[in-house]
Formats: sequence, C-alpha cells, structure tokens
Amino acid sequence: MTAAPSIVVIGGGPRGTGVIERIAANAAELYGDRPLDLHVVDPHPAGGGRIWRPDQSPLLWMNSMAEDVTMFTDETVEQAGPVVAGPSLDAWAEDVRAGRITPDADPAVLAEIHGLSGADFPTRRLQSVYLRWTYERALAALPPGITVREHRTTALTVTGPRGGRQRVRLQDRPEPLLADLVVLTVGHLDAEQDPEQVELAGFARRHGLVHLPPDFTADSDLDVLRPGEPVIVRGFGLAFVDLMVLLTEGRGGRYERGEYLPSGREPVLYVGSRRGVPYHAKIGYPWTGERPPLPQHLGPAWTEELLSRTGPIDFRRDIWPAVAKELGHAHYHRLFTAHPERTALAHEVFAEKYAAADPGSPELAGLIAEAVPDPADRLDLDALDRPLDGVRHDSPEALQEALRAYITADLKRRHDPEHSEDLAVFLGLLSVYAQLVRLGDIGSWWHGFFSYLASGPPGPRLQQLLALSRAGLVRFLGAGLTVETDEEQGLFRARSATVPGAHTEARALVEARLPDPSLRHTASPLLRALRDGGAAVTDDGLLAVDPADSRVLDDEGRPHPRRFALGPFTTARAGGAFTRPRTGGPAFRQNDAAARAALTFLRDLSCRGRLAS
Repeated sequence: MTAAPSIVVIGGGPRGTGVIERIAANAAELYGDRPLDLHVVDPHPAGGGRIWRPDQSPLLWMNSMAEDVTMFTDETVEQAGPVVAGPSLDAWAEDVRAGRITPDADPAVLAEIHGLSGADFPTRRLQSVYLRWTYERALAALPPGITVREHRTTALTVTGPRGGRQRVRLQDRPEPLLADLVVLTVGHLDAEQDPEQVELAGFARRHGLVHLPPDFTADSDLDVLRPGEPVIVRGFGLAFVDLMVLLTEGRGGRYERGEYLPSGREPVLYVGSRRGVPYHAKIGYPWTGERPPLPQHLGPAWTEELLSRTGPIDFRRDIWPAVAKELGHAHYHRLFTAHPERTALAHEVFAEKYAAADPGSPELAGLIAEAVPDPADRLDLDALDRPLDGVRHDSPEALQEALRAYITADLKRRHDPEHSEDLAVFLGLLSVYAQLVRLGDIGSWWHGFFSYLASGPPGPRLQQLLALSRAGLVRFLGAGLTVETDEEQGLFRARSATVPGAHTEARALVEARLPDPSLRHTASPLLRALRDGGAAVTDDGLLAVDPADSRVLDDEGRPHPRRFALGPFTTARAGGAFTRPRTGGPAFRQNDAAARAALTFLRDLSCRGRLAS
C-alpha cells in the first residue's frame, strides 16, 4: 500500500496557522479527498507559538486595538484561493460573550474577553486564545482525508534531495519525520551575539556588570536589574515599552490620576536610540468619509516594471521617491477632502498637477507650498523620521522637558481627527508595504521606518511613559546614542548627540530590541543548516525565497520544489502574520500562494501513485 503524501509545517505560530487555514480553504479545489499527513512542529502550543503563548504577564498588551486584528481573508486580499470569512478579534469576543464560541481559556482571560471592546488593546494572553481558536477552526475545516499530527518539539535540520522526500530531524526524537514538502514558518528566533554584543558581554563578565543582549523582553531575566540603580537602555521601540512595563507595574508600582506611584523596587531607565524618541503613538480615532484611492503611484504595474529592470535595485534611488509620492498622495487627498479650509487650491487642480510632477522635484515642492499655506500641514517624511536631527540641548534637564513636550504633542495629534491626514498616511503605508514585499530584500531601513510610523505603542503606554518621566524613573538620553566601555572604572557610558558633553554611567546595559532575523547570526540550528546547505542568503542575511510562492531559492537562484519559507527571516517578510480587516494583508496573499503551490505539488505526486525515496 502506498503511503500518503506528507507535509511538515515547522512553526505553529500565527504564520503557520495562516498557512494551514489556506490549506483548508484550497484543499477542496486542488486536492480533493485524497489522503495527506500534515505534521505541525513547534515546542510551544500551536496557534500562538512562542511569541503569543498563553503563559505571559497580563500586563503585556497587544500593539493593536481588538477591532484592528484579524486572521481571516476578505475580498481586499489579492489571492487565487477562496475567501473564507472569519471574525476579527473584537467580533470573536462578541461571539464568546453570546455563547456562540466557547474557547479553552482560564477564568482570568475569559473575564478579559467579556470586558473587551473594539477600541481596547487586548492582552497578549487573550490574543493567544483567539489564535488557538483560529488554529483549531482551520484543522476542523480540513477534508477528512487529511490527518494532523502535532509534535511539541524543535526541528533541528531539514535534509534530502531536491527530487525526493525530505527528512526533518527533531530534538530528542531518534527517527526523522519524512516529508514530501516542508514549510518553514518559524517566526522570530533567537540570534547569536554579533561582534559588538560579544565584546560588551565579555566586558560585563570581567567587571561583574549586567548586559542583556537583544531578546524578547518577556523572556529576558529582568531580575538582575536591581532597584534604584541606573540602567542604560539602547532602543526606544516596542521592546522598550515591554521593558518599561515589566520593571514598573511588574514590580508593584501603580498609576493614579495620571501619576506613577512607585513601589521602590524599580531601577532607573536611561533610554536613547538612533532617533532618540519613542515610536509614534497608535492613532486613536476611526476613519470617516472618503478614503484616498490606493494604490495610486505605487501599485502592481510600478512593481512589475521595477522587477523587469536589469541590475541591482537601490532603495533610495529606485524605490523611495515612489514611496514618498504615494504617501504624499494619501496625505493631501485627505487634507483637501476633509480639511479644505487649510488648502488654497482647488482639489482637482492640485491632484492633476501633483500626479504630473516628478517625485522630489522643485515643481512638486512649489505646488505643495502654493496649495498648502501652513508648513505644519505639509508632509515632511524626513522630519517625521528624524525629529531630533540638528536639535541640541544645553543640559539633560532641558532634554527631559523638551521630550515630554514632544510626546505630549504627538499624543494630542494622534488622537485628534482634525489631523486625519495622519490616518490617511497610515493607510498609504499599508498599501506601500503590500507592494514592497513583492520586491524581496530591500534592506532593513524601510521596515524600521514603517514600524516607527505605523506600528507604535498604544496611546496609554505613552501616557505612562510621561508619568514615569515625571517620577524620575525614566530619563531620556536623546538621539545618536553611543555606548562605550570604561575598563578602568568598570562601567558602561552612554553619550548622545542631543546633549553635547553630557554622559551617563551605569553598571547595567539593556539592548531593547528584537534579535536580528539574519541567518548569518541566527541561533536556530534549523536555519543555520539551511544556510550552510546551499540555500541563498542575501547580504542582509535573509533567506531568499521565490516571491511568487515562497519556495526557498538555492545559491543559483533555483526554487527548491519541496521547501517553502514564510516570515521575517525571509526576503518576503511581511508586516505581520495578522492584520487589520480589509487592508489587503500581504501575509495572507503569501500564505495562499504557498498553500496552493504545495497542494498542487502533493496532488500531482499522489496522482502519479508513487513517492520518490
């Protein structure tokens, strides 16, 4: 009797769950009722995986409102497979409250679900329950011929010939899994320390200091940071927000009427970064009225034309001008349609001239100056990206006051619908991201800029940051942060370009950022084996995949017929494994393309009536 074909999905988090959902959605069309063994490999519970596992602090929130989170496709997703409707997180919570869904959750999380509204920022442990339910729903939708087996362990290597079955070696298991196809959806993984981190760690060991390298904040050993002592923190993004929460409320402090009441167990966080400011707050009002038509200047035709060019693509030369023009289109469309009193030209006239002007040209700048009298109403992406460039303060105290004023102004603007052009730019960023993921590896700058502008913390987190600053438990260091080591005194020393001549000394240094997804420094034996086994890796260390269906490319550019990879460690990394409803979800499109290619391959294999060995 011929064995059933088999597919191994390595990584059971949101991305792996999304691929399985697409397998279920496409199976009837492409695979029928044939038998198939589906293996899911992950040491953590499938659905949420490591990052969204249920055993996390209830103090840790999602970075999105409940109404802005979905795991399901809709008609805005460009995909060949069928749309299978499913609830967004807030709609799912409503189904739970109505008794239509009964999730497996402990009483504390069920209480959170029953109190959840669409505008709330849910806890990560609540999201874990939604992701597990999504995973179980996807399994239930699979045809009866597909058998699912979960393996709560780590995949170590994938080996095997291009034309034959693959062997997936598992930790603590003597026999490998045999697979006709392997799909890698391993998400964010640990990394080996780069040379700078190795040097800093060695310095810390020699002098009995604390050095916490890039890591997932929820997994870091924060007990080594002692009460009352200064801690230099390098990084001002979402990892810093988690650190701030766990070292304050997580140590017994609390907020009352906008002020922070310390427990006395908190360290003092001295935080800086390249920009020197936190990510922009999440926008705190809904969209109303006419949406800007997107994409306008950076759509599929532009992407195809760029891909057809010969020679290397330079981001600043070939991509950024079109990005800037597209974001400007979104900004000014909203300004003219929703706030015409702040413009000085008929919208039709402006739109025609804007479309005709070259990106970055004097003609475009002149048109904007004529049509938008107040410079504050013009889109200045450089100023948004680097608000402290050229800013200097005479003292650290002057910087504290200035940065509190900056954060306060950002919070006010991001919650004021009179500045709804900011929300239009956010929609423009989503549209641009959906196109740029088709280009493969375009460098890390764009992804950082997108996260800084579009994926910042909830507004309440920045209110807490202000309260901690006033309480003296967070101190701002400024932009262009550098960290030195002093062998003589045995201390870390931080300097910033924003306050010339000032410095901060500490016996603890925390790198508040995620590990680099590069395969050049990955701690994953699975990805290291792929890298060393001939898979193509870009200059930035990303695993090269075919943009059409996410098959892994070898160092000659050939797609591997039996290996797929999706996620942040690949050249097709998308903004996230889940997204806002009705925003196109490029990760969903990738999941669908990979699932359809996998099912077609396995169907053809099954029809031939034999399996290569």
